Amino acid sequence: MQIPRRKFLHFTFGAAVMPLALRPAMADTYPDHPVRIIVGYAAGGPTDIAGRLVSEILSKRFGQQFAVEDKPGAGSNLGTELVVNSPPDGYTLLLVTQSNAINATLYRNLNYDFMRDITPVASLLHAPSVLVVNPSVPAKTIPELIAYAKANPGRLNMGTAGIGSPPQLYGELFKMMTEINMTTVNYRGGEPGLVDLLAGQIQVMVEGITSSIGYIRGGKLRALGVTSGERADALPDVPAIGEFVPGYDADGWFGLGAPTGTPATIVETLRKAVNAGIADPAVQARFADIGAAAMPTTLDEFKKLIADETDKWGKVVRTAGLKAE
Repeated sequence: MQIPRRKFLHFTFGAAVMPLALRPAMADTYPDHPVRIIVGYAAGGPTDIAGRLVSEILSKRFGQQFAVEDKPGAGSNLGTELVVNSPPDGYTLLLVTQSNAINATLYRNLNYDFMRDITPVASLLHAPSVLVVNPSVPAKTIPELIAYAKANPGRLNMGTAGIGSPPQLYGELFKMMTEINMTTVNYRGGEPGLVDLLAGQIQVMVEGITSSIGYIRGGKLRALGVTSGERADALPDVPAIGEFVPGYDADGWFGLGAPTGTPATIVETLRKAVNAGIADPAVQARFADIGAAAMPTTLDEFKKLIADETDKWGKVVRTAGLKAE
């Protein structure tokens, strides 16, 4: 049977535009099945905790499951690459962290361009770290630590959660700005470093408040300063390092991203849900329990944060001569 040319063109044109016509409907019903949130680190760490908090927020807001999948490896690059290569349909999201900004310079041969291949969705929370020392260290303040380190160059061992980890960069920034010499000892994660710090095998460490606050309160570690520009609510008696080192500010942050090409309507739907969720006093109380605070921003502000952080930590990586293993 032959189809008249006019009807044939009408049929084929309609088939071509059908996906476009369905896109608004898809956005209106989003999400209609479970969504994955990829976390580039192992379960139990601060990034995993942040991922599970946002998954709870979104699951409750949408009545649909947002499930965390931990994909550790290569400083979170494996998880990021998985999201980059996923369909841009809003059903595979990335927990964006400061590591993404650091890795842009730390890794020379990434298979993706983070700024190009991941669309920022929403900022979630920020959480400072804290500079702690073993009680055997004679310094009780940041100025005393600086003076001791200058009088004893290379004697203090500074543990880190690994090459290129945010805590290492915080420590390297501190060394650069104070012009002190401490020997860097890299571990595979913060927990092994804390074990050696408690045992006195290393003397100094910059670590997340969540993982170190119990030792601080128990008197097993001495907190000298938090890394954020202001004091942290979780440790109100601990000064900010910036109170003694003008301009020092190293605040950790977490957000949500999606593969580039994800429909703007879905990005906006997610952004509004995240901002409404982190405004909830009950959610903010949970953030405070882990030494964090909500970080609501506009989409443009979040994009600028990522760009600024990529530039800032790129300079530290290059100055410190850091290279990924």
